Amino acid sequence: MSSPAMANRRLYLCTPDRGDLERFVSACIAGGVDVVQLREKGLTDRELLRRAALVQRACSRSGVPFILNDRPDLALAAGADGVHVGQDDVPAAVARQILGAEAIVGLSTHSHEDLVASLDEPVDYVSAGPVTPTPTKPGRPGVGIGYLREAVEHARRPVWVTGGASPSTVAEMVAAGARHVVVVRWLTEAADPESAARQLRLAIEVAIEQAEAGADR
Repeated sequence: MSSPAMANRRLYLCTPDRGDLERFVSACIAGGVDVVQLREKGLTDRELLRRAALVQRACSRSGVPFILNDRPDLALAAGADGVHVGQDDVPAAVARQILGAEAIVGLSTHSHEDLVASLDEPVDYVSAGPVTPTPTKPGRPGVGIGYLREAVEHARRPVWVTGGASPSTVAEMVAAGARHVVVVRWLTEAADPESAARQLRLAIEVAIEQAEAGADR
């Protein structure tokens, strides 16, 4: 299973809640983000739904898929396009049952074993990473470029690379086969998120163009 809604997209923002959430998401989309996930574990269900509505509104204005982290039940209630689950969250098959065949379901993978298990899961994409350790995933070691290569080669669905994406790092990821990039801190810590998103999107597109030109030689 692989969703066309994800296969042709390049830049996936994963953001926590923040005071300027809707404005921030809109700025990132204007700069080239074409998937948005709200990942916030510190809110009540009611408050998470309220904040999710802001992201859903910003995404729907631009035709960008909105993904909620962890909670397929709240994704359904919020009108999200899908859910992203981790290895310790609700099983992907349960998320699919809750959200239905048309929804986007994504799954985190961090190892060869995770990747092999994902092949039988009803998911539209997998994430692979973090390539390098990141403070957004405390305690989780980096999986390295080697695992990214393995995931791209064997996943049979779009692979979104996570961990440390910036204009200076994406060329190596793309050279390893990545065509879809998840970003957190490069945008969440940016003074001008629209400009930062534009820089990163351009770096991804240039790296892909160069990689594909090299492959044709």
